[in-house]
Amino acid sequence: MLVTGAATAGLATLTLAGCGSAPSQAPSAGPGANAPAGPPPAAAGSAAPASPPPAAAPSAAEAPATALAAPAGTRLVALAGIPVGQSVSATGAGGQKLIVTRTGPDSAVAHSAICTHMGCTVAPAGARLNCPCHGSVYTAATGAVVHGPASAPLAAVAVTVSNGQVVQP
Repeated sequence: MLVTGAATAGLATLTLAGCGSAPSQAPSAGPGANAPAGPPPAAAGSAAPASPPPAAAPSAAEAPATALAAPAGTRLVALAGIPVGQSVSATGAGGQKLIVTRTGPDSAVAHSAICTHMGCTVAPAGARLNCPCHGSVYTAATGAVVHGPASAPLAAVAVTVSNGQVVQP
């Protein structure tokens, strides 16, 4: 049986696979049934590849929403646990090492605890943050370098104070 036309291109595989079958089988799923819907015949020739992309697209769209929802509202520390002008170590979203500094009665800031010189973890020391590896010193409230060898400040991390908790949004 010879199958022609762009709308029946997807059926060519079925016709070739059933070359020895009765001629009445190909017309039952033939061009008349699929002619009104242009995209389905094209998808019929590649039904397996066409199905996974639509299923993958919603999953990919859902993943960013879930990823954004998970870190939102990560509780870092109780504000009352930090004296004004002092700092504490904390673990942020995704295990990020942070330093949280209480800057006022109802305010706090956070910075990465990773030294900008060689990547060691800095430690709170009053109003300063000290790197135990090479001696860099930072200001806890701003993350600015006080003493090198580090030349760049610690990266600031957005936090809010909500219901007495320091939270990473």
